[in-house]
Amino acid sequence: MKKLISIAIASIGLAGLAACDVKKTQEGNVTLPKYEVEKTQSGDVTLPKYDVKTPDVHVTTEEKTITVPKVEVTPAK
Repeated sequence: MKKLISIAIASIGLAGLAACDVKKTQEGNVTLPKYEVEKTQSGDVTLPKYDVKTPDVHVTTEEKTITVPKVEVTPAK
């Protein structure tokens, strides 16, 4: 059961990512050393920028009448 839930969550996540259109709009100038990180002064770092366009979702409602069958329950003895 846990495996099925994990697969369902992963599938939903992938579907959400596939619906987005991501374009890189600016290059960054951040280069990190292979094994050490140096402290930089404020304003020296420019991170890359991305333009993300998500799909348009339109939700509507509609009233409907549904006939539901009558169910009788008899307790077991």
